[in-house]
Amino acid sequence: MIEARHLRVLRAVAGTGSFSAAARELGCTQPAVSQQMKALEQSAGTPLLIRTGREMRLTQAGEALVRHAAGILAGLTAAEEEVAAIAGLRAGRVRLVSFPSGSSTLVPTALAAMRAGHPGTRISLVEAEPPRSVEMLREGDCDLALAFRYGGAAGSAAEWEDLVVRPLLTDRLVGLVPEGHALAGAERVGMAELADEPWIAGCPRCRRHLVEVCEDAGFTPRIDFATDDYPAVVGLVGAGLGVAVLPELAVESVRAKGVSTLVVEPAVEREVVALTLPDLARVPAVAATLAELERAAAR
Repeated sequence: MIEARHLRVLRAVAGTGSFSAAARELGCTQPAVSQQMKALEQSAGTPLLIRTGREMRLTQAGEALVRHAAGILAGLTAAEEEVAAIAGLRAGRVRLVSFPSGSSTLVPTALAAMRAGHPGTRISLVEAEPPRSVEMLREGDCDLALAFRYGGAAGSAAEWEDLVVRPLLTDRLVGLVPEGHALAGAERVGMAELADEPWIAGCPRCRRHLVEVCEDAGFTPRIDFATDDYPAVVGLVGAGLGVAVLPELAVESVRAKGVSTLVVEPAVEREVVALTLPDLARVPAVAATLAELERAAAR
């Protein structure tokens, strides 16, 4: 019989490439990892790893088992949490991953409500931008992902078809210019009016979308600076080093000093959603967290 603990060890070895690195990741000893891998190979009835010096390489059987491990472990987590809820333990765990502007706006309100209403539920938070956050969900490294996608993006309809998608809000992009800029007093600005400006770009996905929007407006932006840090984007604009467009959630989460915000036309929007796996959507703690994220987005 293949045990879940052995699958977790196999995934760690496959991800790190060695028993010692897997042991550090799992918080156990190298001999313990070695023993569990031997037990797993005995259960499988075939070698799962090829040992080459200090590195480990998966056999074809090992690759197949790792491929199925995420779904198996997610299903087990769902089963454990549902059984605990049915038994009346009033306990649970939710591993949440969110993009930064979601972490500073929607997440605090939702988690405060969860702590007040469900004090026995433990919630952890890490940050990652999509598509990495969505990969973490599919790989079994989180239970719930706060993510976004831009309208009209190629393949967007099929991007999350295997997941439970809970729409939260539509986040419009706004323009940022230095306070002394000629357009600073305008309420609205067309993208083409910013064609000759130096640009400050955000995260990789936002950066790609910025180029697409600008090209639709008839120009290619000259990107002088690029950073994943939204406060840095605002700071660079405030220092007069360029212009930018950011989601309203990002501007809301930053003290916008020295900049003017403008409505961008035509409207550029992104859809902010919460994602989980179908099995995990039935876990009470995950369902409650989803509900609180929806309430936070509606305020």
